[in-house]
Amino acid sequence: MAQARIEPPGWLERRRRPNSGLLYCLHLDSPLLLGLVLLSSFGLVVLFSAGGQDIDLIQRQLLRLGVALVALIGLAQVPPRQFERWAPWLYGLGLGLLIFVLVYGHVGKGAQRWLDFGIFRFQPSEIMKIAVPMMIAHFFAQAALPPRWWQLLLALVLIILPAGLIAKQPDLGTALLIAVAGLWVLFLAGVTWRLIMGFGGVVLALVPVLWYQMHDYQQQRVLTFLNPENDPLGAGYHMIQSKIAIGSGGLYGKGWLNGSQAHLDFLPEQSTDFIFAVIGEEFGLVGAALIVLLYWLLAARGLYIAFQAQDSFSRLLAGSLSLTFFIYVFVNVGMVTGLLPVVGVPLPLISYGGTSMVTLFSAFGILMSIHTHRRLIPR
Repeated sequence: MAQARIEPPGWLERRRRPNSGLLYCLHLDSPLLLGLVLLSSFGLVVLFSAGGQDIDLIQRQLLRLGVALVALIGLAQVPPRQFERWAPWLYGLGLGLLIFVLVYGHVGKGAQRWLDFGIFRFQPSEIMKIAVPMMIAHFFAQAALPPRWWQLLLALVLIILPAGLIAKQPDLGTALLIAVAGLWVLFLAGVTWRLIMGFGGVVLALVPVLWYQMHDYQQQRVLTFLNPENDPLGAGYHMIQSKIAIGSGGLYGKGWLNGSQAHLDFLPEQSTDFIFAVIGEEFGLVGAALIVLLYWLLAARGLYIAFQAQDSFSRLLAGSLSLTFFIYVFVNVGMVTGLLPVVGVPLPLISYGGTSMVTLFSAFGILMSIHTHRRLIPR
C-alpha cells in the first residue's frame, strides 16, 4: 500500500506566495501589465495607419507612453492608505484648477479646457477622473456601510460640483463620465435599488431642463444620433462615414494600411476619437471583437482586484476605476458604431493623446498598488 507523501510545514503558504522577481519588487501586476502592453502596442500599429504613416506622430505617442509608464510604476509603489490620505487634497487641487481654467484657460475649437505651458497643454479635468472616485471612496470609508441618506446627498454634491464646472468648459462627455465614476462608488457602497430607481426617475424628470441647458451643437449631436441621414454632409457626416468604414471591413477587414475611408480622408478624427472605425475597416469584425475582449479582460481583472481588496476604501476605489474604464470603452465604441451620440470620448490606450493616456496608466498604477500591497496588510 502506497504511503501518503508528507509535505514539509508551510508548503501551502509557499505555493500561494506570489512569484518573486522584478515585477514583484516593483509592485506590478503581470496580467494588467500584459493587457496594457498588448493594447498600447496594437494602438501604435493602428495609429501608424490612421495617421498616414507619420513617424513623428508615433514618436510623440511613444514619448507619452513612456511618461504614462513612469506614472504607473511610481503610483504602484504608493500604499493604498496613502491614496486615502491624499484624496481630499487631490480633489481640492482639481477643483481649484477647474476654476482657474474657466478664467485663464486656453481656448481651442470653441472650448476652454486646457492650461497652456508652452511646451505642452494640460487638461485639469483629467485629474478629476481619479480624484472624484478617490474622494467619494475616502468619504464612505470613514462611515459604516451602506451609507445613510444625508451621506448620499453630500456625496452627490461632491460629484456634481466638478461635473458642473467641466460641463461649463464645455465638455459634456468628460463631465458625464466623471459623474459616472463617482456614481459607481455609490453603487458599490451598497445603495439600495429603491434609491437607484428613485434617482433614475429624478434624472428622467430633469431631462427637459437639461435639454435647454445644452449648447446648440450638443443638441444637434443628439438629433443627429436619432437621424444621421438628416444632414449627411454636416452634423451627420462623422457617424455616417464611421459606419461605412466599419461595414466595409466585413468579417476579416481590408488589411493593415489598406483602409480606404481613413487614407482618403473620408473618416474625420481617424487617429483620435474615431480610431475604432479604422480598426473595424482594416481588421474587420474579428479584430474589433478581439480588442473589445481584451478591454473586457482588463476590466474583469480590475474587478477581481476590487473583490480581493482588504479595506473599504481600496474596494470602492478599485471597483469604480475598473467599471469606469469599461464605460469609457463602451461609450467610444457605441459612439463610433452609431449606438450612442457623439460625445468626444477617445478609445482608451489606442487613440492619439497624452493627458488621457497618463490618466489611464495612473489609474492602473493605483489598481496594481491595491493588489500588490494587499499581501503586506495583515488581515
